[in-house]
Amino acid sequence: MAHGHSIDEYLETIYFLAFPIGEYRPLAPGSPTLASRVAEMLGVSRASAGEMLKRLETEGLIERGRHKEALLTKTGRVRAERVVRKHRLIERLLTDFMGYTAAEAHVHADTLGDTFTEEMVDRIAERLGNPERCPHGWPVDPAFEQAENRELAPLTDLEPGSRATIVRLAEHDGELLKWFYDEGLVPGTAIEVRDAPLSRGRVMLKRGGEERPIGAKAAASLFVRPA
Repeated sequence: MAHGHSIDEYLETIYFLAFPIGEYRPLAPGSPTLASRVAEMLGVSRASAGEMLKRLETEGLIERGRHKEALLTKTGRVRAERVVRKHRLIERLLTDFMGYTAAEAHVHADTLGDTFTEEMVDRIAERLGNPERCPHGWPVDPAFEQAENRELAPLTDLEPGSRATIVRLAEHDGELLKWFYDEGLVPGTAIEVRDAPLSRGRVMLKRGGEERPIGAKAAASLFVRPA
């Protein structure tokens, strides 16, 4: 552990950024490096993230790209994909069998991840009937996830008048994830973009006959399949 986050949590975060949906457009001016995004998503300082990234590099799990960004090595990618699969299956275990909400399951899955062996995870998958997705819409199979990425886009990419279906919810912000469920912005929900003035920091959505604005950060964290 380093600064409250394990190696696996860092690898999971780097994995998410290594296989983006659509084109990442930072909300703030400038183009932050992948290392900066890791720090942002884990809620740690750049110095703390840099310390862990050096450790991951020493252990052969990441390497540095041309712009000093963190790239998963072959070994790192294999481990990251195992972590991702385990996390998503534990979330399903918590929601399907233990009655936790989808937002609660994400928080607890991070805590429980190190307590389950790969053999246990395989048994969980079998008992769950080999589910295809976690509660937030992310495929359990990383290969399927990466292929599906090409079909999806962040909500912020859509033009006014576009219709789409929510497929996945970004998980890195627990409070935002809970807000999505409170607002009914869940996988399978059909929406329409009525207005998208990102210069004013919001997107106007229509859902079930009701229009309402959502912030640009929330819109960037909703991954949709355009109609």
